[in-house]
Amino acid sequence: MIHAYKSNGLNIVLDVNSGSVHVVDDIVYDMIPLVEPLYEEGIKDPDTVKAAVIHVARLPYPEEEILEAVDEVLELAGAGQLFSKDVYENYIEAFKVRPTVVKALCLHISHDCNLACRYCFAEEGEYHGRRALMSFEVGKKALDFLVANSGSRRNLEVDFFGGEPTLNWEVVKQLVEYGRSIEKEHDKNFRFTLTTNGVLLNDEILEFANREMANVVLSIDGRKEVNDRMRPFRGGQGSYDLIVPKFQKVAESRDQMNYYVRGTFTHYNLDFTEDVLHLADLGFKQISVEPVVAQPEDDYAIREEDIPFLKEQYDKLAAEMIRRRREGRGFNFFHFMIDLEGGPCVAKRLSGCGSGCEYLAVTPWGDLYPCHQFVGNPDFLMGNVDEGILRTDIRDTFKSCNVYAREQCRNCFAKFYCSGGCAANSYNFHHSITDVYEVGCELQRKRIECAIMLKAVEATEEDEESSADA
Repeated sequence: MIHAYKSNGLNIVLDVNSGSVHVVDDIVYDMIPLVEPLYEEGIKDPDTVKAAVIHVARLPYPEEEILEAVDEVLELAGAGQLFSKDVYENYIEAFKVRPTVVKALCLHISHDCNLACRYCFAEEGEYHGRRALMSFEVGKKALDFLVANSGSRRNLEVDFFGGEPTLNWEVVKQLVEYGRSIEKEHDKNFRFTLTTNGVLLNDEILEFANREMANVVLSIDGRKEVNDRMRPFRGGQGSYDLIVPKFQKVAESRDQMNYYVRGTFTHYNLDFTEDVLHLADLGFKQISVEPVVAQPEDDYAIREEDIPFLKEQYDKLAAEMIRRRREGRGFNFFHFMIDLEGGPCVAKRLSGCGSGCEYLAVTPWGDLYPCHQFVGNPDFLMGNVDEGILRTDIRDTFKSCNVYAREQCRNCFAKFYCSGGCAANSYNFHHSITDVYEVGCELQRKRIECAIMLKAVEATEEDEESSADA
């Protein structure tokens, strides 16, 4: 499968199954769709391919250049970098029955919040239930459950989540202390993460987070008017002025690493690139701003007619990122960060985040769910920290959730990058975890195109610099 597109003046060709990316000239770009059907039919003899291409080609190039371009295409194909076969589908049956271990927990340390964000899927932290704070005893059992179910996995992930986890800060500290106390005994290493709205951030919390938290996620939507419209206090007043200086202090204290500011854009700020650049202008180097997931009846939901403009925004953002990087003012945008060399492992490519089997959410009273977005839905209650996983059928369903279980993914060039998308979004829109959220798919494909283009520009510039130095 080939995905060819033009971006920022480059002709980019992605060989989906091998992950090979090529930046090619116009004639090779035009030859690839002519050679591909022949190659897939098993016609690989160079002379035969050339004769067939010359016969059908109506392109404004001299015949000699066409034949040279065909040779280049066939050379890449022979090296397994074009028209490669799907090596993953034959693996899928064994993949579905693979043994799994739990390697990450989302600890709902607080089902309460001090903000009233309009788009909050957690209903101001209540998750369709009641306000509650996790006790140390429940959290301790959760960490014990993680250790007991992690097999030989050494590195374990624990995200302190909410609601707002700093509302239960003493228990956060106690659980980190407990986790550290059992690491050596069990040959484990806990990687703790804190997700916070910043309202209660202070020097004591920051000092602890910098010492113990491998990553800190800071929630802010961008420009003051955008943030305060969607992320107000319950009384209606905005949160921007309070949190921005705190977040700047966090970023600087962590040397602009191991954190990110995370925002959500809605129908009300379709020009979200301005919010990303606003955050960059505030000094943040690690930025994530992503589309809201909301039902069509919500006034702030992304609509199908918004998609063309949003795609233009991603192109605009990518071009601006190139310009700023060249000026020494670069920053990272989370959704444009792709590893084109090593890439994710096979399991990650096929099934994504591992929700429901490798990754679980824990409520304040110790119930286990496939992830934070399923919390409160009784159909997805998997067990609890006292008895473990009782609904193994739910776990097995999620183990079988992969790009080949989603019909819409089979012929999508992005499938090995997004791994089929979010199971919760699929369920919330289609009542099935093996469907797709179409708006999300459209924007994901665009983000991946931009991400690949950015890598291609960097590689091209590095080659030019090497040639100049030679």
